[in-house]
Amino acid sequence: MEDRRKYACRLWAISAYRSFLHLPPIQALQTLVAELAKECPDAEVLTAQYADVFYQMQLAGFDSLGAYLWEHLRYDETPYGDAAAKGKANRALTLAAKSDIETFSMFAAMDGSMWKTLLEKYIGKEYAAFLPVWNADKTLTFEAVTAEYVKNGAGEFARYKAFLWENRMLLPIADPDLEEYDLIGYEEERREVEDNTRALLAGYSVNNMLLYGAAGTGKSATIKSLLKVPGFEDLRIIEMDKQQLQDIPVLIRSLAGLRQKFIIFIDDLSFETADVGYSVLKTVLEGSIEKRPANVAIYATSNRRHLMRETFSERGDDEINIRESIEERTALAERFGIRVLFRGLNKAQYLEMVQILAQQVSLEMSAEELKRRALQWEREHASRTPRSAQQFIKYLQGL
Repeated sequence: MEDRRKYACRLWAISAYRSFLHLPPIQALQTLVAELAKECPDAEVLTAQYADVFYQMQLAGFDSLGAYLWEHLRYDETPYGDAAAKGKANRALTLAAKSDIETFSMFAAMDGSMWKTLLEKYIGKEYAAFLPVWNADKTLTFEAVTAEYVKNGAGEFARYKAFLWENRMLLPIADPDLEEYDLIGYEEERREVEDNTRALLAGYSVNNMLLYGAAGTGKSATIKSLLKVPGFEDLRIIEMDKQQLQDIPVLIRSLAGLRQKFIIFIDDLSFETADVGYSVLKTVLEGSIEKRPANVAIYATSNRRHLMRETFSERGDDEINIRESIEERTALAERFGIRVLFRGLNKAQYLEMVQILAQQVSLEMSAEELKRRALQWEREHASRTPRSAQQFIKYLQGL
């Protein structure tokens, strides 16, 4: 009786990971051990709850309680996980987390035969023999969990590398679109972007970056491809639509102090007028009394050098201080500390890129025929860019 009550008491005392008591397998386990702790356990309840523990683990895709708990310990938002990742866990929280994980470890290490020995006294040995079993796991330790927090952080930022910001919420992208970003050419431009990002990952306060130039030259691809660079495992990219730029101070504040490094990525940035988003971004880039955290940088792409649309009529001589208006229009771009120009390809570069892409996909075509058709494609589509070259090769593959 004493041992049976101990199991229930250990689960009732869970504190640092209190949210885990709402996980379906743990809820079933709670009911099971609570029934076991009674003086006269109900055989039907014992059987049903034991079976439910097994079912809930299988439903989640796990064959051991240890593996199931490890997944949640790593990726659920918890007080100890967040604090340990930041190196700020106080003694009381650390001791509570240690006790909780030792409790989880105790249950994870119990194999089927141990459970059946406990249950067969109340449900009968012949009926206990029909019960399914889950695997024991003796690898779950407080030290291993803490080391994981210190190395990779906790919560969704430990699980995912790419996110979308929508309606003031971070939406994780489980499978970011990186397959198309085996870039060719623009080595110097990409190296400048990678060098700045490497400094960000090293803990330096770095410049925000603007990648501008002709459409289809790989500006966005250059930023997304950073997630594939060896040594950039702590990098996270959060894509934000320019229509939601008023939220950028809120997002930046939420990222401060986290161990991961973040790029807030704004694609195709341009403005028709100096709207709210324009003003907020300009202030955030340089000018706010609030300091930008060292683990956050803003990378934007644009087809426009100055980001703001300008017409000849707006340069009319009816405005007294026309120079000040022009300077205001260029001010936003100049607040990006690093500006990288992506030029369109010349004819030789375009044909070289087509040839390399054709070789990558083992396209069977003579060099002369490939060149002739590539130039025809370029004339018909009025584009001589990496994007155009990739689209041409895909077209040939589909023939």
